Parts: sequence; C-alpha cells; structure tokens
Amino acid sequence: MSLEVQAPVRVPVSRYTSPGWALLEEQRLWPAVWQLACSLDHVSAPGDFFEHRVGRLSVVIVRGDDGELRAFQNVCRHRGNPLCEGSGGGLTELRCGFHRWTWDLRGALREVPNRKSFGTLPNEDYPLFPAAVEAWGPLVFVSLDPEAGPLADYLEGVPDDIAWAGLEDFRCTTFVEVPVVANWKTAVDGFSETYHLQGLHREMLPVVDDVDAPQRLWDRHGKSMQRYGVPSPRLGAGVTDQQIWEAFIVVMGTRIGIPTDAEPGPAPSVPAGSTMAAVLAERVRAFQAEQGVDLARFSDDEIMNIQQYNLFPNMTLLVYADLVQVLRARPGATPDNALLDGFFFERHAPGDERPRAKPLDVTLAPTDADFGMVLNQDFALLQRAQRGLHQPGMTHLTLSAEECRIINFHRNLEHTVGVTEA
Repeated sequence: MSLEVQAPVRVPVSRYTSPGWALLEEQRLWPAVWQLACSLDHVSAPGDFFEHRVGRLSVVIVRGDDGELRAFQNVCRHRGNPLCEGSGGGLTELRCGFHRWTWDLRGALREVPNRKSFGTLPNEDYPLFPAAVEAWGPLVFVSLDPEAGPLADYLEGVPDDIAWAGLEDFRCTTFVEVPVVANWKTAVDGFSETYHLQGLHREMLPVVDDVDAPQRLWDRHGKSMQRYGVPSPRLGAGVTDQQIWEAFIVVMGTRIGIPTDAEPGPAPSVPAGSTMAAVLAERVRAFQAEQGVDLARFSDDEIMNIQQYNLFPNMTLLVYADLVQVLRARPGATPDNALLDGFFFERHAPGDERPRAKPLDVTLAPTDADFGMVLNQDFALLQRAQRGLHQPGMTHLTLSAEECRIINFHRNLEHTVGVTEA
C-alpha cells in the first residue's frame, strides 16, 4: 500500500507526553500485539530463559527440557511475585523465591509447600498463564493476547520481502539496553524516516542517497531502502571518490575491518567501468571471507543497500547482506522515559552446527553507550526532542507524506487502542 496526503497530517503531542495516553497503551496496546522479546541465541538450549519487560508487563521465555520454546506471564499464582529476572540458563523448574511454589518448564504446577493448609488445590487448576511465542529467523516474538493469530500473519509480507538475506544464518552477539529521557514513540519516529539525514547526519551525505530512498507500506509495517556508496543528490555534482571513501569509513568502516575513528587514508582505485560502490562491496566480501563467511551469492546492491523495516509497534530491523541490527524502544516509568535496546547480529555460514553462544547482555547509561556516529547522534537528539514536545504552543506534530511510516504507525496505534484523535 502507499500513503498520500493532501495536507500535512497532524498528530496530537499528548500521545508522547500524557500519562493518560500511556495508560491506554499499557492496557490496550502492549497486551494485544506481537512484539520482539529476545534473540533465539538467548534461549537456544534446554533450561535457557529470558525475561521480557514492557512497561509493567513481564513475560518469561523458556526452552523446555523437551526442546520446545514456551512463554508465560512472569507471575507466581500464589501472591503475584515474579518468577524470573534477567536471562540465563540451566533451569530445571520455575520456582518462586517468595514461598517456593514451583512449576515445571511446561508451566504445570508441581510443588506447593504446606499444601494441606490450602484445602483442595489441584495442580491442573493452577498452571502458569501462557503467552504466545514464535521465532522468525533469529528473533523471538511473544504476544499476551490469548487470541493472537500466527506470527506469520502479523508480519504480513515482510518475511517474503527479506527472504533473500537468509536471516536464519545470523546469530546475536550482543544485547544492549540504554535508558533515555524520551518517550518510546519519539525513538520509534526517529528510526522511521530519512528526512532527518540532511539535518542531523550531514556527515553521511557523501556516501548515501537520502533523496531517492523508496518506501513501502504494508498494513501494519513499513520499509525504506537507501543506497550506500553513492553521494546524496543534495550535494550536487563533483563529489569525489575520496569523499565517498572517507564518509564510508566514518559511518561504517567496521564493515571492511577499519575502525570508524581511524584515518581513512587514500581511497582505493576504481577500475575503469566500475564504481566506488562496487569497490566497497568487494571490500565487504573480502573482510567477511576472512571471518569464514562467503558473500559471493549476494549482489553489490544487496551488500551496499540498507533494507530498513519498521515493525509495529516498536521494532526497527536494519539489514545488509553481511550484518543485521535490531533497534527496539520500550516504555519507561513515565511518558518521558524509555528503554532503547540494540540487538547486534553477525552472519554465520549456512548450516553452521556449532552450539549457539549466549549474547553479552549489558545495560549502559546514554553517556557510556557507543553505537557509532549515526546512532549516537540519534540518541542525543531524542532527549532534546522530548523536551520540545512539552512547550505550550506545541500541540501537534506536523507530518508529510515523506514521513509516511510515522503516519502509518499512528494509524495502527489509533486502531489498536481504539481512539481516534488525528
């Protein structure tokens, strides 16, 4: 689907600042949608578990001793104490640390201390409250909706659109959680348009076409594509290969094994009839070959063009042939607080049978998190933008068709919470 507007679309700022609106989301949004919980690498072996929190809701995902992936509301049915925190492995049961009620990894109650004092208490009447759980590639999703349809239906055409990338060959290496002073939707918006590149990320312009950046909308989700290795038309003619090379190193030099803070040096020569984008693509192939990964089956465009998917409500999936990153925003304690999460993946050879390693899970202060120049600039901007939303004259956002993914997000948000204000 596409989205056209006859006039700017206005969205109430209260959706980003109002405790009342945040309560609507807590009651009607988060219990009703499929949402990313963790990576498959977090819960790959029997006894592995991961606690997914979104606002005050908590779900524990566990890998049973039978190898099945299951999810439960993270609550003891005795007095409401959470059963698990964080992530880990080696579980053989889910035991409450308050009064030691115990369930097996299939969610069946099996132990109640001093059971006789409860009178009749059949185990089958007190299973853990289940949540829906499914994996797509290396990503694990959950839904608290007891009538949730299949994840494949929720994802619409996205899996087919991205099938070329072979997501199943990626493994998560790191999960980073960063608390920020901004609404979670402020973060989602920032990763849903390229309109801001010309203002916030001008260092990128010599190496990315931010003008001819096609977008696509499904019903719930959206996508954009940007070409790297070519300059922005905003810079006009005359951008040299040296400028493209230098910008590439600053923005994503690690893709070819060069730290982004390194001195770029002279640009590699471009053979007659070729382009700097093709030369960079070959450098990426060579670097991945050193890591034991063969990218020969991927075209230059699949290596150099980023495919960015915005999955409703709170996930951004960034895909190149050689790397995958996922950004996720979750609500914090107030409408002015959120958690920004980064899942970082590396490609393995198809059919790699080595056991999956547990990702490194860390929580960092915004001043300590380093996601590279571009995301660092995004994070810093979010907190300034949230302050601006509280100015008395700022009653609405004003959106253009170029920001169609944000408009589509709000259309889905309105539908899900059952409120129409725009």
